[in-house]
Amino acid sequence: MKKLDWYIIKKFLGTFLLSIVLIMSIAVVFDLTEKLDNFYENQVPVREIIFDYYLNFLPYFTDMFSQLFIFISVIFFTSKMAGNSEIIAILASGVSYERFLRPYLLTALLLTLITYGMGGWVIPQSTKKMLAFTDKYVQKFTRENARNVQMVVSEGTVLYIESFQMRTHVGYRASLEHFEGKTLVERVSADRIRHVSGYTWKLENYTKRNFDGMRESLVQGQAMDTTIQILPEELFITAEQAQQMTNAELYNYIQKQRERGAGNVKAFETEWYTRFAGPLGVFIMTLLGVTLSSKKVRGGMGKNLGIGVTLTAAYILFSTVSTTFSVSGVMSPFMSVWLPNIIFAIIALVLYLRVRR
Repeated sequence: MKKLDWYIIKKFLGTFLLSIVLIMSIAVVFDLTEKLDNFYENQVPVREIIFDYYLNFLPYFTDMFSQLFIFISVIFFTSKMAGNSEIIAILASGVSYERFLRPYLLTALLLTLITYGMGGWVIPQSTKKMLAFTDKYVQKFTRENARNVQMVVSEGTVLYIESFQMRTHVGYRASLEHFEGKTLVERVSADRIRHVSGYTWKLENYTKRNFDGMRESLVQGQAMDTTIQILPEELFITAEQAQQMTNAELYNYIQKQRERGAGNVKAFETEWYTRFAGPLGVFIMTLLGVTLSSKKVRGGMGKNLGIGVTLTAAYILFSTVSTTFSVSGVMSPFMSVWLPNIIFAIIALVLYLRVRR
């Protein structure tokens, strides 16, 4: 590590932290202005506002826009160095362009590891607390009742419940269908379904039909215990809850759903791949920012910042749009998440080769 490395690393991290403080301060002011009436009406304690909401609000949105902060930071201080002819002096002293990039890439590696750790373990926990606060004081969005739930609970077994109450753990008008391939071999319908414990459920006032070719046998009864590989909480899991799971929880949930043969895991798979594609985007945006702003141009820093903001907005927009393709089934979750990184990595590589010459 030479003085040049420490010089660039300090500028990189200093500008990055400064941009976070400035932008997140503005975000907090706007958010507080919007929610001030809710805080006042619900008599929310100041301690909860600070520690339960905003202390979790800051890491959540910092992680969400980390690539924007990094890209703008790199363009800002690199353009300033180029404007002061510092980069010309560095390269004229015999330092190669690859050597000049080393402190940028080392800092990008550090920020990548931090982003990965934050996104995989810290952010999910803070998101839970922030959403719990929002649900309690600002806008209630959690459900106590689930309606028209249909899901694969194990391979070849489909559960349907017309309505389920979380408070009582009781559902109404339920059916459990067992398939061998595409052939229905058994169907159990019940007026009520009650969760007992673990994976044990009780079917009340049930009718059981077994199908053997053209033959059908029917059994009716008042109550029957059965094993269904699902817990009541899983009836309320939505795609939005993927962001509240740690890497381990998200991976285990996806594996469990795949073992069940369920097809409604695209949103969770998208979130899983995003946990890896997002941190790698730090490298791409760093390289793109350096190659875009290391050359002294007319128009100075303002021109580079304008181009940088435009490219970052395009990257975020492209990332958002492409993920909808996976949910709609147009594209696989892996490709929809990684496609923006692939395209912008090619752009960064082309700019790098051009500037290097």
